[in-house]
Amino acid sequence: MLTHVFSDKHIDSDKRTQDWVTATVEVTLERHLEDLTRVEVHLSDENGGKSGPKDKRCKMEARPKGHQPILVSHDADSLTQAVEGAAQKLEHALEHLFGKLRGKRTTTLAPEGFEAKEPKQTADDLLEEEFLEKEKELDKIS
Repeated sequence: MLTHVFSDKHIDSDKRTQDWVTATVEVTLERHLEDLTRVEVHLSDENGGKSGPKDKRCKMEARPKGHQPILVSHDADSLTQAVEGAAQKLEHALEHLFGKLRGKRTTTLAPEGFEAKEPKQTADDLLEEEFLEKEKELDKIS
């Protein structure tokens, strides 16, 4: 998986910052790394050079293999909080996507010459079968 980090002119995006953002993304999304082609991270300061509450924004776009991109955004007072918050949101969104995919059942056709197995009987089916056998025995005795 590739991680690309972009920033506006008000955020110093030196090598150290890019390495830290990449490491944060990889650690947070560790469970999903094999399912992603790349993650793009966009850092911005919404107030420019001025300070203000929740003026740091981090947008992350993940590209899952074979699926539409997923975009999340997080605003915070510091760049660290913005990156970590966006990474957590992205992890949650990916877990939701892949959880839904795991929940779907795939239907497969049996190869030619093989018949599909009948489903196993449930406990209720077995109890009903036993009850009916005992009822037949009682009818024979009567």
